Amino acid sequence: MAKTPSDKLFRLVKALTPAEKRYFKLYIKGKSERDSKYLRLFEAICTMQEFDEEALRKKIYKNQQLESQKYSELKAYLYELILRCLQQYDEQNALDYRLNHLLQSVAALYKRGHYDDCKDLLNKANRLAKQYESFTHLIDIIRWEKQLAYAQMDADFFHRELDRLQFEENRALELLDNAAAYRRAFFAVYATVKREALLTSEERIQKLRSLLEQDLFADPNRALSHKARVMYYRAINLYHYSALDQEAFYESGKKLIELLESQPHFLKESLSEYIAALSNYILSCGLLQRYEEVRESLAKLRQVQPITVDDQQKIHRQYYTSYFVLCIYTGEFEAAKAEMRRCQEEADRLHLLNYETASFYFQYCCISFGCGEYSDALDHLNTWLGQPRTVEREDLQSLARILSLIIHFELGNSVLLESLLRSATRFMQKKNRLFNLERRFMLLISELMRAANPSEEMQAFTSIQTDLEILSHEPTAKALLQTFDLAAWLESKIRKKPFAAVVQEKFQMQAANSQ
Repeated sequence: MAKTPSDKLFRLVKALTPAEKRYFKLYIKGKSERDSKYLRLFEAICTMQEFDEEALRKKIYKNQQLESQKYSELKAYLYELILRCLQQYDEQNALDYRLNHLLQSVAALYKRGHYDDCKDLLNKANRLAKQYESFTHLIDIIRWEKQLAYAQMDADFFHRELDRLQFEENRALELLDNAAAYRRAFFAVYATVKREALLTSEERIQKLRSLLEQDLFADPNRALSHKARVMYYRAINLYHYSALDQEAFYESGKKLIELLESQPHFLKESLSEYIAALSNYILSCGLLQRYEEVRESLAKLRQVQPITVDDQQKIHRQYYTSYFVLCIYTGEFEAAKAEMRRCQEEADRLHLLNYETASFYFQYCCISFGCGEYSDALDHLNTWLGQPRTVEREDLQSLARILSLIIHFELGNSVLLESLLRSATRFMQKKNRLFNLERRFMLLISELMRAANPSEEMQAFTSIQTDLEILSHEPTAKALLQTFDLAAWLESKIRKKPFAAVVQEKFQMQAANSQ
């Protein structure tokens, strides 16, 4: 059986930023003339839209007859060449590289007896390691200080400085262990939240609470470094989110962001934790209906300058997901529609190979529905249903079928409604998701199909609106009603007003009552 061609080289090249591609071309020009073949292969992949093994082979070797092994070796060499280039590219600004470079320089000078120059470099490394809390490097620096004094037979230095060095070494080890303990605790909480989803809410909360009952979490001051304090607040923030304690989720998230912003030099090295903290804070503000803070935080997230491609993806995904949720809730569907186009253009421009399209297409459906563009809404919904990962979201799968029925009703597709209704009912029964609200909605569709005139339709809408007031308090109804405003749709049919106008009125009334 023929082996399927590997596309890992293609994926690596396509993941490179324009700056990285320019750097590689400069990097490879320093190689010998025989390496031009690798540059041709690299450029061929850059211009190729879809992976095509045979087309690449022909671009490099034309119609020459050659063994497949030779072409495989060419690809393998180019792959390794790109990796070495990327390491060199990343090393220009990476903190670990700067510290390792200083210590390697110390080692080189030490071998040649340049002890005073070693001390100058160690002083630079010491300042850098302390500023960025690189405790492992601090331990190495202290070891080198001792080694230099020993090599120079400087007994006076040991007499004066040995206690200081020992204290600093013990302190660095303590800080290293302390940060590691908080990191372990955070990942234990994270693993419980993600892997123990099948436990009942109370069982899971109890397990999480036991993780946070350690002495580490008795007082934030037990976190002895900035990095440890970040992990402290990340762990308790995640706990409060899982425990549905919205106020504590908000407060701990606010403290985490203040902490991260208090040491901006760390953010120049890594933004991952800051992006996650902002995203969680936006969520907490939304849950507490602090919508002005949602907008302020969205603007802040949008202004974050990414360091890596991963940062770009996370900012893109978190900003648009949160912005669309806000617009769907407030009824700002036209604004969301404009931003939806920018979202799609940005995704294409960034060449996001791992772009999370599934959740976006569901939001696109709701946005198009709010704009009254029902055909577009149906297209987006069908695209969402065709995404591989949507099968994991049985809650949204059920809602998708309800939305499909609503959209077809709006489109006047009465012929399709009967078969769609049977299909949706079978699906929910099979998945054990035909709860009271879903069952009552299916009855509404049946009544609408049988309605002989507008008066009977209005009676069907009015009847379910009354029932919805009772059913909306059931726990199984919350997920459906939080994702799509079914009550607003029913009201729009009864009052004969656009869905968007009803959502906007509802939001404005809630905002006025909360003041």
